[in-house]
Amino acid sequence: MNLPNLLTMSRIVMIPVFVVIFYLPVQWSYLVSAIIFALAGVTDWLDGYLARKLNQSTPFGAFLDPVADKLMVAVALAVLIEEYSAVLLTIPATVIIGREIVISALREWMAEVGSRASVAVSYIGKIKTTAQMAAIVGLLAFPPGQILSYVAIGLLYIAAGLTLWSMFLYLKAAWPDLFPSK
Repeated sequence: MNLPNLLTMSRIVMIPVFVVIFYLPVQWSYLVSAIIFALAGVTDWLDGYLARKLNQSTPFGAFLDPVADKLMVAVALAVLIEEYSAVLLTIPATVIIGREIVISALREWMAEVGSRASVAVSYIGKIKTTAQMAAIVGLLAFPPGQILSYVAIGLLYIAAGLTLWSMFLYLKAAWPDLFPSK
């Protein structure tokens, strides 16, 4: 067990804390849940940076890091869908969650057929992740109906658009393996 892996595991531990805080019937629950989510985002960046810098990459960390990320994002989007109870937020949130399921399945299948490298993380995926994280922090920090919550929803639509674009790029890269010519 090393520091990058501990940071990754801390994101998973933060999930139930995040949910409990979000649903507390207190005024500060939105802001504190946004801070917890932002802290999870920082640990996501930090664990990868430290793993590379300290040469502490492990198979366990390589497995757990994307799992922790997807769990945190999916749980945050799920509570936001319930909280906002609006199709305006539900559409981009379900696009993002659906894309993660499709790409995870694609990566698993590509690894099975020995073509994992053709579906490696792209630069557009990093931009998408940044927009998505900023949108979720904004949606958590500002309750429904506040002007900044609408800005965050707009940012979530940008993230959903980038999500679809990156999914297209992944599927295009995997196309020859999915549909080999005879």
